[in-house]
Amino acid sequence: MNPQQASVLSPLDTLLNRALEKRELRPLDLQFARFIGQQGGDERLQLAAALVSEALGEGHSCLPLERPLEHWSPLLASLCRRAGLSELQPDQLLLGDGSVPTPLVRANGALYLYRYWQYEQQVAAGLRLRARAEPVDGQWLRAALDRLFSGDESPDWQRVAAAVALSHRLAVISGGPGTGKTTTVVKMLALWLEHALGQGRQPLIRLAAPTGKAAARLAESIANARDKLPVTEQIRQLIPEEASTLHRLLGSLPGTRRFRHHRDNPLHLDLLVVDEASMVDLPLMARLLDALPADAQLLLIGDRDQLASVEAGGVLGDICGSGVPRYSPALAQLLADSCDLPGQVAGTADLPEPDGDRTIADCLALLHKSYRFHAQSGIGHLARAVNDGDLSRLQQVLQEGYADIELTPADDSGYRKLIGQAVNGYRDYLLAIGEGAGPEQVLRLFGQCQLLCALREGPFGVAGLNEAVEQALSRAGLIRSDSLWYVGRPVMISRNEPALNLFNGDIGIALPDADGALRVWFDQQGEPRPVLPSRLPEHQTVYAMTIHKSQGSEFDRVLMVLPSDDTPVLTRELVYTGITRAKQRCELYSNAEVLAAGVRRRTQRSGGLHQLLWSEPSAVVE
Repeated sequence: MNPQQASVLSPLDTLLNRALEKRELRPLDLQFARFIGQQGGDERLQLAAALVSEALGEGHSCLPLERPLEHWSPLLASLCRRAGLSELQPDQLLLGDGSVPTPLVRANGALYLYRYWQYEQQVAAGLRLRARAEPVDGQWLRAALDRLFSGDESPDWQRVAAAVALSHRLAVISGGPGTGKTTTVVKMLALWLEHALGQGRQPLIRLAAPTGKAAARLAESIANARDKLPVTEQIRQLIPEEASTLHRLLGSLPGTRRFRHHRDNPLHLDLLVVDEASMVDLPLMARLLDALPADAQLLLIGDRDQLASVEAGGVLGDICGSGVPRYSPALAQLLADSCDLPGQVAGTADLPEPDGDRTIADCLALLHKSYRFHAQSGIGHLARAVNDGDLSRLQQVLQEGYADIELTPADDSGYRKLIGQAVNGYRDYLLAIGEGAGPEQVLRLFGQCQLLCALREGPFGVAGLNEAVEQALSRAGLIRSDSLWYVGRPVMISRNEPALNLFNGDIGIALPDADGALRVWFDQQGEPRPVLPSRLPEHQTVYAMTIHKSQGSEFDRVLMVLPSDDTPVLTRELVYTGITRAKQRCELYSNAEVLAAGVRRRTQRSGGLHQLLWSEPSAVVE
């Protein structure tokens, strides 16, 4: 912008443009502020609009009116003071109370975009609608659980989770890696089917997850666990072995944000299982609940301690609340009778009464014990120390010499080591290509090792590391990267393309087909499918991916690199999520002080869903 242009700008435009230049506001935020101005909004309302839009871009579904100014940069804090957020009053034209559509909504001590206020209301109403107990015979439940759960542990939290799911139309099972979420769900599905068949019904179960990788892993886990169940062949066959992404399930319509399935054209199913629920953002959860049949059951599975969704909202965390089991007397009695769960453990004694309604609390089940990480597992100890924010224990774990974890400083020497280890990690899939392996084997071998980053840009980010690894693989003679497309290039889709059945997060590898033509092969429902490179939607090379993008995936070996300097994006949830992607080995590249700073910092997302779910029902607009 030249001085002559700047001289004619209003004071408001000058402030907003300065924030844009500093990348503290996005062009979208400025455009929304200007739209409000064009509709007659004054300076304060325009500033409020920019700040609400900025908060949405940071993952918050709303902007609290009393948000402490230390949460802002100095420039945004000055804009906040100038806007006088707490003094803004609804005018029912541009700023409303939610009773009629307006661009902005003031409600529950916060400012919303109307659409996101509506999403929160829809999700809260949809979850509450299903959070009612289903009649279940206690004697049948006890006998059914005895058949599939050994009873060797007390309390057996997997058994408790199955009992909760069998007695409610909504159930949420949260647990860390290796706590047996899938095993619990498969046993619950078998018992649910047994009960339905006994009533003369043959119900339909569907499995879904937010990403293709998560859906494929869910399907594989369900199929493996199903085959080990001591149940009839009829029940085994009714447990599905295929899973789809939520976008595929809902029927994403090309070129729009709309879906084929909605309230007027609901999904055809009786029970829906959604894995990796922490990744489901507020708008997608609203659309999912809108498309569920009124009498369908919903089972959400996830880890409440993982990263929240990339887009706005923290739905799973809001549902789980404090995470402390505080069941109603009726459910506590059912769990005591069917699971031998002591009353004080169930929350009927020695715990304060929860505020507001208990219907959501009765739908929760938390799994505590990890069966994957044994006593000598450094990954398990490291994940727990990070999740607890215990810095002294974190340091102790890193110094105890566990064979499956390693910390290397993120300096020049560490960077060279990281690149060398990435080359070794990707060697197997590239050698397999040279030996004529098929797409299915190549995709499986590629998934054994993954380089994860906290950032997108810079030498320690996705862009810099993808380039560095690609060059190192070329020097090692493992790839020929003299053109954009080469045999062995791995790519990740970054924009949904329903027409091609490709969605954000899907990973493919460039390989020749039977005629020698280069295609990009994707694993879809366990079957490799080729796509012309020229037809792909937005995508990027994926030797390195962000930790956010890795959610829903697991790898035998993880190379995880944190930035050389502390940054606000580095949080406890991010570090925990990255570590728990590793099944056998986690190699962490980070300076100790940067790691500690990240573990101290918790992700805080502003929103009103938790209040709507855990307050009295009258607070929700049905």
